[in-house]
Amino acid sequence: MSDPSVSVTSAKSGKGFKRVLKGFDMTLFTVCAILVIDQLAASASIGVQSIFWWIFTLIFFFIPYGLITAELGSTYPDQGGIYSWVKRAFGDRWGGRTAWLWWINVALWQPSVYLLFAGIFSQLFMPDLGLWPQITIAIALTWLTVSINVMALDIGKWIPNIGAVFKALIMMVIGFGGIYYAMNYGVANPINLETLTPSWGVSLAFLPVIVYNFMGFELMSGASEEMDNPARDVPKTIIVSGTLIAAFYLLGTVGVLVALPLDDISLIDGIIDTLYKLLGTEGVGGMAVVILGIMALYTFVANMVTWTMGANRSAAEAADAGDLHPSFARLHPVYKTPANAAFITGAITTVVVIVYGLMAADAEDLFWTLFAFSSVVFLLCYLFMFGAFLRLRKIDADRPRPYRVPGGSVGAFALTGLCLAFIIQAIVFFIYVPGDFDPTYAGSIVGGVIITFLIGEWLIGKGSKD
Repeated sequence: MSDPSVSVTSAKSGKGFKRVLKGFDMTLFTVCAILVIDQLAASASIGVQSIFWWIFTLIFFFIPYGLITAELGSTYPDQGGIYSWVKRAFGDRWGGRTAWLWWINVALWQPSVYLLFAGIFSQLFMPDLGLWPQITIAIALTWLTVSINVMALDIGKWIPNIGAVFKALIMMVIGFGGIYYAMNYGVANPINLETLTPSWGVSLAFLPVIVYNFMGFELMSGASEEMDNPARDVPKTIIVSGTLIAAFYLLGTVGVLVALPLDDISLIDGIIDTLYKLLGTEGVGGMAVVILGIMALYTFVANMVTWTMGANRSAAEAADAGDLHPSFARLHPVYKTPANAAFITGAITTVVVIVYGLMAADAEDLFWTLFAFSSVVFLLCYLFMFGAFLRLRKIDADRPRPYRVPGGSVGAFALTGLCLAFIIQAIVFFIYVPGDFDPTYAGSIVGGVIITFLIGEWLIGKGSKD
């Protein structure tokens, strides 16, 4: 473990990283990572009760999770982020597992995002576009993302920065447009105490999406050695970006529910359907929908660029330390970006989207299956991260902490318990749908996770330390 007296923040990286991320960049990066347009329709499809679940999850998960991440990110500003925190707490092998699951989730999730891109592109410009042309679009976007990942970060960072601005604009149009629509035409779904009351049943299949939509505070810490001052900026970034993200999610959800009857909310077409309902299909309104649709398409690319930047850096750091297969470690000789990890991500995404294309009945089926599978893999990392937070409090208690979770040990245990409970329920409900349990679906998700974990064990065993 590093000497606590050594300032990681001020140290010059021996790998030649340039400190190009300022506080403003980190705020936009975090907003781009967490504020996901592609999942808004899925969360709204829960119904009006989703407003209750947004607020409930905000109070009892998002805020505690943000406080914990602020302490970890400011106290341990190591390149690799979540991987390095788990490694410090539980050792090399657990660090390697975290880096693997964190990285592979992006490769598995990326196809669903780019298939959603293709679906919205088809809705806007080519309504008769079939599944395989959409898969071709997804593969092309995958390799565009790889190319951006190889760029120098001071250039590549502008992709998520612009994406954050576009996401905020779209959410405000949907939210404030929904309020205007409700004042003039009424609401598609009545909003009252009865509809806001949470229910138990098939709708809980989408409840984990709300938890998922709040994840990503730790992503920026994957590039800590490329930040200007992580100890100062990480807590501030979490406060500012967290406030913006919560407000935008609530605005967007209300806008969708006001505009579209619950039965008409499609996982793929829901956002564009909402914009058409609010702004119209002809004239200036129709043109505005096309422009906003193009912005939404851009945000999907920006979102994947953001997540692959963080995940590839964590995998490269783990491989460089000998905790993951060395093939992930090679950096671009000039830009010092994780080029090999990016290329492997692209290759896996390409294979996965083709295989699922052969298995899925349509694009929406493909979208949800890929999303649920990758989400379970992704959420497992947070079980390790929250456990690492408590262990580091114990074994490294004397380390200076620029920010500390309030409430002492009791506060730390209470907030960690809340976070773990939310993560566990999200994993369960991604697999088990109350009232509509499908053993084949559940078995495929669990089997896929087990196979993914076993492949990771093999890659960790091939790390240079072994």
